[in-house]
Amino acid sequence: MISWNMDLRVVLVVYLVLNVGEINTSDDGICVAKEQCVGSEESDVGKSHYTEDFNKYYNEIESSLAAYVPCNNTNCNCHTDVLKADLKPFKTHGITREMIQRAKQYGTHYQVIDHKLYRQQECMFPARCAGVEHFVKPLLSVLPDMDLIVNCRDWPQVHRHWSKEKTPVFSFSKTSEYLDIMYPAWAFWEGGPAIALYPTGLGRWDLHRKRITAASADWESKEPKAFFRGSRTSDERDALVLLSRSQPSLVDAQYTKNQAWKSPQDTLNAEPAKEVTLEEHCRYRFLFNFRGVAASFRFKHLFLCSSLVFHVGDEWQEFFYPALKPWVHYVPVPVRSSPQELEKLIRFFQENDELARGIAQRGYQHIWNNLRMADIECYWKKLLKRYGKLIRYTVERDVSLIEV
Repeated sequence: MISWNMDLRVVLVVYLVLNVGEINTSDDGICVAKEQCVGSEESDVGKSHYTEDFNKYYNEIESSLAAYVPCNNTNCNCHTDVLKADLKPFKTHGITREMIQRAKQYGTHYQVIDHKLYRQQECMFPARCAGVEHFVKPLLSVLPDMDLIVNCRDWPQVHRHWSKEKTPVFSFSKTSEYLDIMYPAWAFWEGGPAIALYPTGLGRWDLHRKRITAASADWESKEPKAFFRGSRTSDERDALVLLSRSQPSLVDAQYTKNQAWKSPQDTLNAEPAKEVTLEEHCRYRFLFNFRGVAASFRFKHLFLCSSLVFHVGDEWQEFFYPALKPWVHYVPVPVRSSPQELEKLIRFFQENDELARGIAQRGYQHIWNNLRMADIECYWKKLLKRYGKLIRYTVERDVSLIEV
């Protein structure tokens, strides 16, 4: 921690020295004091244009690193505070049969009875249910009887202001406006988004961890530009795509097709780009992540490239997000940033390579060490055991459910 703070101070001092005072250019093109500067007017304007923002970024990194305390990853403790917070509304009075009845409309009904798992016959997304069941079934020997309502949709269900009564619904992602109980998404195993490159859906986090890490290029050999590929899920992505079109040497960001694509208008008046594998992302130093309908499934994968992750927006969460710290593990980007604001941020890290590389390495190490399959299984186990202790009624077998 001390060495990082010292490095940041040295960088900042050098930067200020180079930008404060009268600096001119000699005949050989090198700026020296007390000589007439013949640098272009455009160059001088560019330097002054970025100074205030650059200092802001330095300060954000330095203060964030000074406050950062690495989490204790023993027994998936990096993430335990999340499940504690999610279960807190039920701690005083527990979970009643009436709560479960209310919750049934929001998801798939599961029961654990005598260490066996049962599910309602119709599952809206069979692959997603299979992903959930992959993690639950190995835990049956240690779980008490319980009813579970698991939402396999993208969107959370229990809004803080619309839901007057406590309703226990499990969802993979939410914002602070929702009271759903977050669980590790089905896509850690199967049922993730399907595209041409992953026709059966994105899954098998255990394998992607190895493949993407192995595909990651050395930092020096990565292209020093920003990169993004994805469909136009929302117009929040437009600014980066527009910046890419005006400055392709700085950014390579293009829209791909999605199921709703009908014409180039659906890809911001351009022909759709080809989809790109997760491994191919590793060719670039700077990788942008945007939310999808809810949280982005690609977010965790980007860190495995050991590239610098630019994460746009902080509203949508998964269970492992809170342990990731802005400016320590990734670069936070405000939603609706303009192309000009994005350019400043990218150029700052282009010109401060060691800072960029440091954040990228910490981000990779955090995900590699704290989001293993063992951590996901551990979180499921802690979550369901603590949830089971909140059940305040005798769970009776629903004969309409099938054993899975």
